[in-house]
Amino acid sequence: MALALAEAVPAELHHVPSQECNLENIERVRRTCQYVPMAGKRFHLILVDEADRMTDAAQVSLLSKLDSTNFPPDTIFVFTSNDSSRLEPRFLSRLSVLEFSRYGIAKEAAELLGRVWDAETDNPIDRPNFARIVKESNNNVREALNRLQVEIMMQ
Repeated sequence: MALALAEAVPAELHHVPSQECNLENIERVRRTCQYVPMAGKRFHLILVDEADRMTDAAQVSLLSKLDSTNFPPDTIFVFTSNDSSRLEPRFLSRLSVLEFSRYGIAKEAAELLGRVWDAETDNPIDRPNFARIVKESNNNVREALNRLQVEIMMQ
């Protein structure tokens, strides 16, 4: 979603991977965002993947950046997280939290697996049970695709 947002806005993307989300990298990216975005872009978009894995120092340093006292100009922050329980309430209070649900996607996920199967194999007859793969993956599309990849390799 963050990548689609960066494309739509348009924004210069600054990606901070989970294992690199420390105070030093947060400050480095913030300094970069003090400048005008690259040609053709209107904003900076800082994407912090798996924010629940960031260091405590990085989380504390973001408090003033997110509450407007030290906010970089023309910047959008996007934080992804699998579990927000490791994030401080003070940090969360400065964000708009959007929760994504996997509920109700089984049919569409099974159809996606079918399209992938058709594109990747020449075997229209021995199709696996895509609905079962999705169910056993607890509607986790990434896991279902990984299971399908194993099925395809077994062909």
